[in-house]
Amino acid sequence: MDSFLSFLAGGLLQLAWWKTALIALVLTHITILGVTIYLHRSQAHRGLDLHPALAHFFRFWLWMTTGMVTKEWVAIHRKHHAKCEREGDPHSPMVYGIGKVFFQGAELYRQEALNAETLKRFGHGTPDDWVERNLYSRYSVLGVSITLIIDVALFGVLGLTVWALQMAWIPFWAAGVVNGLGHYWGYRNFASPDTSTNLVPWGFIIGGEELHNNHHAYGTSAKFSAKWWEIDVGWGYIRTFQALGLAKVRRVAPKLKLEPASQSINLRTLEGVIQHRYEILARYTDVVKQAVSDELSKLKPTRRQQADCSWTQLRSIKRQLNWADTESWSPDQQAQVDTVLAQNQSLSVLVQMRRELTRIWESSSASSEQLVADLQAWCQRAQQSGIAGLEQFALRLRRYAA
Repeated sequence: MDSFLSFLAGGLLQLAWWKTALIALVLTHITILGVTIYLHRSQAHRGLDLHPALAHFFRFWLWMTTGMVTKEWVAIHRKHHAKCEREGDPHSPMVYGIGKVFFQGAELYRQEALNAETLKRFGHGTPDDWVERNLYSRYSVLGVSITLIIDVALFGVLGLTVWALQMAWIPFWAAGVVNGLGHYWGYRNFASPDTSTNLVPWGFIIGGEELHNNHHAYGTSAKFSAKWWEIDVGWGYIRTFQALGLAKVRRVAPKLKLEPASQSINLRTLEGVIQHRYEILARYTDVVKQAVSDELSKLKPTRRQQADCSWTQLRSIKRQLNWADTESWSPDQQAQVDTVLAQNQSLSVLVQMRRELTRIWESSSASSEQLVADLQAWCQRAQQSGIAGLEQFALRLRRYAA
């Protein structure tokens, strides 16, 4: 009887609670690696190829610890990128609200997994072998059930907590935090056409997935970090696997290259601008932010004065002016912006010049020679604008190279 009670209390391993907690964190860490390296970077975006043995290990591990099917996860994620922040995005806080995505992100995932059209259109290229068809996809609940038995056998009653932690880890961190907060709160290195953000300092916990804005800017890159101080834990493992011959990196984000001095704009400059367009737009946003701050400073009323109407209007649309995607503005927002721009010449020039700059890389019909000429003309106008920030921006733009 005593031995049975002892087994219930500590399982086969009879470990102290803190050792069990440490093992649980290691187990969840392997699960995160399976998601970020195998499902996300390798399967969904083809940023790297994994050795078949390593790929199958992650596939088996995820079946055991999450019950997720590779084709379902990949299809849902690819659809998120294809329809980001618009109707049809499976888990956008801009569509469903931050509360629903953060607290019910896993439910949104399960609902979309039942959409046969999503799986057919976006699930191509995922494993379709015998074990996938007859075990992993067919009996997705079996793996997590086996894991429950193993956890209880190894850790006793505390194994129920270990199992619960394993089951909640991905729904909370990936579905809630990354898909929710990663499109709602944080900082942006790149002005990608969505609301993706980077979250810190959660690198070790979610394997680099917190660098969500970097990922949306360069979706097929196997490396998520962009700044020297950003830590991509998943990339560290990928480099280790690469050294062991277990992984082959196919794509990484291009490194920013600037010529040492301002030059005449040519095809190489155009290619550099197009290649780094989201970084360029982020810098342009900084120019607009500074211009807005300067205008607010000039218009701000003193304590004894009545609040100035222009100052109030400008402050109310500050976020809109900083946002590069003007196409998403509602008619009311557009009307507010137009009213303020009519009263602020420098802001009007900045907004118009931003639209013209984005048209250069969005053009699908103009020749390379025409685009080079357009970029040259844009830089000339910027340097003659009389706006200090815009002039400096144009000088730097001339130095970009592919």
